Amino acid sequence: MTVPENTPSQAHSLKGDSFVSGSLDDSEISLLDIVNFLIKSWKKLAIAGLAGAVLGLSSWFFLGSYQAEYVLLNNNNNNSYALDLVSWKMLQKSLPNLAAQIAEENKAPQDQASLYRAMSNEQWWQKNVHPSYALSKADTKDLAGISKDLDAASTTILNLTLTAAGSSKAQSIENVRFASKFLRSGSAYLQLRSLLNGYESQTISTVADIQQKITGTQIEMGYQQERVKSLEELHKRFPGGANVSGQVVDPKDSGAKYLPLATQIIAVNNDINQSKENLARLNKRLAQIALVKTFLDQANPLLDQTFDGLALDDQLLAIEVNLRAKLVSGDSNGQEFLDQLHAQLLTIQVRFTKGLEANTAPTSSGKKGMIKSTAGGLAAAFFLMLLALLGQRVWTNIKNGSAK
Repeated sequence: MTVPENTPSQAHSLKGDSFVSGSLDDSEISLLDIVNFLIKSWKKLAIAGLAGAVLGLSSWFFLGSYQAEYVLLNNNNNNSYALDLVSWKMLQKSLPNLAAQIAEENKAPQDQASLYRAMSNEQWWQKNVHPSYALSKADTKDLAGISKDLDAASTTILNLTLTAAGSSKAQSIENVRFASKFLRSGSAYLQLRSLLNGYESQTISTVADIQQKITGTQIEMGYQQERVKSLEELHKRFPGGANVSGQVVDPKDSGAKYLPLATQIIAVNNDINQSKENLARLNKRLAQIALVKTFLDQANPLLDQTFDGLALDDQLLAIEVNLRAKLVSGDSNGQEFLDQLHAQLLTIQVRFTKGLEANTAPTSSGKKGMIKSTAGGLAAAFFLMLLALLGQRVWTNIKNGSAK
């Protein structure tokens, strides 16, 4: 039985089917097959692309957002107030957690819950807050090794540029203002919380250490007093050794026992006086820590009442003023703590007010991304239609093959 040869039209049909079904070798796909496929389908592809472009443009029109920009200058005139690179990196890691806590506790300002949820993502801070440095990375490489001052300048933050999106121009400006306010107040809150935690840890560890030193000093002073009594009894029994030696010898050395008794008595009395002075210092330190505890008892409850660090700073300064008014006259140790606390609170306050402020109002640009949204919609619809047509062609060939 002979097998009939394929006619030219049948051969061409098989070759055309191979473009879609892939049943023949790839070398049999001709350019004519691709051209014929596109000629037959160009209208559908064009309509799909046009529809996708319209959808992309519509989505940009209705869902596109305005972008507002706000520049906060970092005051570098006083290094104690300026925000440095290390502090900024720590804040960049901590601010998202604080924003998430505020959002979870429903303490976000009115109509700003969505913004706080966005700021709870660490990626938001990397995308929307850009620090500008005195020297760029390229400048640092070019000037490497010239001066240590240049190394410091490469980590000096000149300003922070904040961006925020909004459905309208006014909304984007309002969002970037709230974001900048949270950056300053939230950063102040985090540094105040760290300050209070440091004082609390200090009181816990220091009190135990001081108590141990007081006990040891009291025990040693008891032995010193017993030594004085013994030396005075010896001096009464041997009054001839009344001469005082001018030789400087440690009374605890083994050779000190051969010094004149009067010299030994004076030396031990000096040790007793030194022990009394140490006890007085330690007791004053305990009184100072008691003042720290009094401050913490009034300050810690405020941490749970507000997340606005600048408002909290004012409240802590008011507590400091109240404690200073009640301080006993002449209490230099208490005065020292309150002076230190006052300076630390003012540093945090100035750092996030005058130290990080804007000289110009935020600006908002028009909607961006129209071409990107339109082109994206066109490309997506075009390729989806292309896949659908190819799938339809493959399915038709499969059905025809099953029928045969």
